[in-house]
Amino acid sequence: MEQRHPLPPFTLETALKKVQLAEDAWNSKDPEKVAQAYTIDSEWRNRSTFINGRQQIIEFLTGKWERELDYKLKKELWAFTDNRIAVRYEYEFRNAEGQWFRAYGNENWEYDENGLMQRRFASVNDLEIEESERRL
Repeated sequence: MEQRHPLPPFTLETALKKVQLAEDAWNSKDPEKVAQAYTIDSEWRNRSTFINGRQQIIEFLTGKWERELDYKLKKELWAFTDNRIAVRYEYEFRNAEGQWFRAYGNENWEYDENGLMQRRFASVNDLEIEESERRL
């Protein structure tokens, strides 16, 4: 059985580790790598987009990082329980026209017993910024 450590139930230490692993994976901008942290039938809501399964995750992330250039993300643990973690995050990117953005959001994650994320619900807001306002 495929496992992704650390496994639930989470402690402060293991929840922080899970958040850092997610941040590192997303900053790799490698959709295949990111998708391996999710169950085969993982359910997502990302803004108004609903995604089901690893293949749709890969397709979604491929498109995302084709549009969101120079992407850089920072995640922060907000709360956790047995098999759930909530994070706040921000990331910055520019579009093909050179306009920079900072996106702010919250994610709720639910893990299966093998440490794979089975549900991810994200709310995100984008803010246009000047390049000189970048923090990441």
